[in-house]
Amino acid sequence: MSKSQSYLLRGQINRLEVTTQVTLSVLALGSGVFTYLGVRELLDGSPTTVFLGAVIYSSAVSVAIYAFWSYLMRLMPHVRGSRGLLYVAMALGAAMIMAMSSWLNASALAGAAALEQHLANTTEEYQQRFNAANENALAAQSLLPDIQLASQRFAGLADVERQSGALTGTSGSGTVVQLLSQMSAQLGGLQQEITESRQAVDVLFADGSKRLATMRELVSSSGPIAERSNAYAEEAVKLSGLITALQQTSVAPAVKRAADDLGKSFIAPVADGVDATLQTRQTEVVGKVEAAVKAQSTALARAADEILSRPVVEPLRFTPLSAPEAVIRYAADFLPSWAGAIAIDLVPGVLIFILCVVQDVIRREDGTAAETEEMSSVDLMRALKIQRQLRQAEDEADGVVVERDDIVQQNQPHGPAYPRTVVR
Repeated sequence: MSKSQSYLLRGQINRLEVTTQVTLSVLALGSGVFTYLGVRELLDGSPTTVFLGAVIYSSAVSVAIYAFWSYLMRLMPHVRGSRGLLYVAMALGAAMIMAMSSWLNASALAGAAALEQHLANTTEEYQQRFNAANENALAAQSLLPDIQLASQRFAGLADVERQSGALTGTSGSGTVVQLLSQMSAQLGGLQQEITESRQAVDVLFADGSKRLATMRELVSSSGPIAERSNAYAEEAVKLSGLITALQQTSVAPAVKRAADDLGKSFIAPVADGVDATLQTRQTEVVGKVEAAVKAQSTALARAADEILSRPVVEPLRFTPLSAPEAVIRYAADFLPSWAGAIAIDLVPGVLIFILCVVQDVIRREDGTAAETEEMSSVDLMRALKIQRQLRQAEDEADGVVVERDDIVQQNQPHGPAYPRTVVR
């Protein structure tokens, strides 16, 4: 690089001085505006208090950013030996700027979208819990075919015994028919209870589906996110109540109790046959019916236990978030917004690196000449004054030496005078 090229670089730096200052001012102002928008969501109180607090904080941020980068831009390119310490200070200041401004900038850029993301994720979680509660409530419906089949089997045996006496050999409504009819009636009552619970579950499920549809509509609709969040919270509270109601609608506990009662409370009736032979046959059939009832009771109790062993679905509590909190929680979903929020604060650091590189190139090519060429007129006048003072001191020192030589020559009694050489 020739000297004329180094002059050109210095000239370009001087020409860019105004552009640099304007750039710093605009970036600091832009960061302050976005900081104001972000911090306004965090403050609470009267509108005047919120406005003044946000303005003061954003103004302080703008001044801090402008002063910090201005200091580094003025000083760092001209520092040689201790530039590493300035880099440490630059990193520390950049971290502070991100802590006090960048995350608020990201909140201003993506706060509404982050809140919508929070509502959408919460809706999906509500959907999962609502479906789980509905499945638990309907789980007892899977027992309905077995209960219905057992009830029909007992009723069919009672009809056969009544009409043809296929079990005891004697037709009519005796002990066996009464016992079979009683078991069929008990299972029929349980069947009716399960069927009625299905209707209640369907009503709750339809209501919950409407709440979920309203919540999804609030997430995707337009309008201020704060108003939509408030309406969403109301729907979420109602849906939590429906989830609790679905948990309480399950008839699995009732099936468990009925199954236990069916097997444990079985009392064999006394045979009422007209002769001993018929009574013996009745007793044998009653024993077989008792064994069948206990087997059915055990199967129903086991199935009810499997349903009851399912984890209880706890109602979800909706937690509203502010825009900054939502941006931080869902930061991975808004990386471009975070990048822009950080870049608007740290772009001046790139300009400082450029200035440092250019100044190093100028020093390396021009050497010490660059330093003298960059002297101001005041520095030049001061240097000339010091030079005149040095010359005057040298002249005074020369006059003293000549006077002493004359005195020595006058005091010599004999011999010629030899010139004296003074080495300075």
